[in-house]
Amino acid sequence: MAVLFCLRLGLGLIACLLLLSPQQVNPRFYRTHFLTAVGLAAGALVLSWGTPSPWLAVLLIAAGLGALCGSVVWSLENAPGGIAAIVVTTLLLAGALVYFEHSLQDIHETPFREEPAFGWRLAGDFASAALLGTATTAMLMGHSYLIAPAMSLTPLMRLLGALAIATVVRMGIGATGLGLWSHATGGGFTVGDAIVWLPVRWALGFIGPLVLGWMAWRAARIRSTQSATGILYVVVIFSFLGELTGQLLLATTGYVL
Repeated sequence: MAVLFCLRLGLGLIACLLLLSPQQVNPRFYRTHFLTAVGLAAGALVLSWGTPSPWLAVLLIAAGLGALCGSVVWSLENAPGGIAAIVVTTLLLAGALVYFEHSLQDIHETPFREEPAFGWRLAGDFASAALLGTATTAMLMGHSYLIAPAMSLTPLMRLLGALAIATVVRMGIGATGLGLWSHATGGGFTVGDAIVWLPVRWALGFIGPLVLGWMAWRAARIRSTQSATGILYVVVIFSFLGELTGQLLLATTGYVL
């Protein structure tokens, strides 16, 4: 569970940089994201140590090195290759995520599954990465206005829009999984403690980020960036708790909820 969360968050953080313009955002912001991705890749490597296949370690080491190179590139004045570093690191983290999910197929098997759910799990992974990445990046972007209050609001508004889209997409995937689970169990929802965690997952992971994201957008529109940042702190907490609960439900039911 921890490895999967590290991979999702790292992928989301780096991929979100593609939504930003270097002309509007200080290179320090890019560098911080890459250094965070280095730590997440290293954490995933340590937590996955001892897995049968060495390919996951190779992908994680490559992703960590790619993120480290990206942090160096964005530390240099007018250095070329900044966007290329984002793309390469994103692809490496995505590859590690896909490979790790493939290695977990047997673990996720349940007596209710009628067909392989690998594609659905990957869809949930990438939607989760988008949700975690946009929430965290938007919160960190809000901090940038403390040291650069005259900076354009375009990066923050763009990230808030992406956060809303990512939340809706993730909710749609969760609703589809809920329908499949309901059909498999005859509408009983009696698998262990899943019925207890399901309302928590939806309240914190979906409803909370949508409502609070809208509040942050309203605050940003009147250039109350400090208020928007405070709200986004709560969005990040809710998103983290929601996605961790979603992983727990996946392990319990075998469905992306």
